[in-house]
Amino acid sequence: MPDVPDQMTAVDMEAPGEPEVLQSVTRPVPEPGPGEVLVKVAAAGVNRPDIVQRRGFYPPPPGAPSIPGLEIAGEVVGLGEGADAALMGQHLCALVAGGGYAEYCAAPVAQCLPVPDGLSLKEAAALPETLFTVWHNLFERAYAREGETALVHGGTSGIGSMAIMLGRLFGLTVIVTCGSDEKCAAAEKIGAAHAINYKTRDFVEEVKRITDGAGVEIVIDMVAGDYVARNLQCLKEDGRHVTIAVQGGLEATINMAQVMSRRLTLTGSTLRARSLEFKGLLADEIERNAWPFVEQGKLRPVMDKSFPLAKAAAAHARMEAGDHIGKIVLEV
Repeated sequence: MPDVPDQMTAVDMEAPGEPEVLQSVTRPVPEPGPGEVLVKVAAAGVNRPDIVQRRGFYPPPPGAPSIPGLEIAGEVVGLGEGADAALMGQHLCALVAGGGYAEYCAAPVAQCLPVPDGLSLKEAAALPETLFTVWHNLFERAYAREGETALVHGGTSGIGSMAIMLGRLFGLTVIVTCGSDEKCAAAEKIGAAHAINYKTRDFVEEVKRITDGAGVEIVIDMVAGDYVARNLQCLKEDGRHVTIAVQGGLEATINMAQVMSRRLTLTGSTLRARSLEFKGLLADEIERNAWPFVEQGKLRPVMDKSFPLAKAAAAHARMEAGDHIGKIVLEV
């Protein structure tokens, strides 16, 4: 058994606020529960929900630690009841409900994926949250099929870049929106078929132009608010609109007669509060369908910048500034 200390360094906050509220603290090393492993964290991904939590609007679900962080990668150094002894010493990445910004984190075995040769732990830590989110929403909620076209907002975000790459691997045409010509160029380099600068062009008109007036089958929406009505104008008949974040506002006004007459589907999801059973099934589907591309080196996260754990506030500030392209990670 590895020598695991009783205490660890983590990053947490006493009260909601700006990035500076994130401070290094000392916390007890978590005990892995039934069906869990204890991971010595090498890296943790930084995600938009972490920022919303820091601001006080996305509390951890019951039983989850107050420490932020939804995805980690590292070495298994402890086993909970029922965890396979063969996991000890293995390198895994995992989706967690919290606790990632720390030297140690407990993770459900059902939400862990093996880190293959050729994938660094820093890259592995940047995969679970976006991969689980995009897979569920693009393929399970939007029912994406080969040959279809999807419009994805935030094309150079972690979610956007993952949607581009998964879409290409599974035969989709992906159109994205970005906030600058530089980001549009980056999105096209990642693999987007088209990238629209929403600050200089009307994305509704551009989608109609790109698709010769046909529209797209799917919209993956991170904005909500007044984007929803515009998104619906981009959809073909029987199109599917999936909301995964509400950065532009909680409420939308839409023409329901248009929804009925064009048979549009509006749905959405959040992942963090879903059951362990659901996330375990999702992880199994990802391991069978998408993880082979990771093992073959065909699917890698787009990496922006890494920060030491103690500089988590700077990592949050970079994400909030909106200049990043791809994933931001903390190295522990």
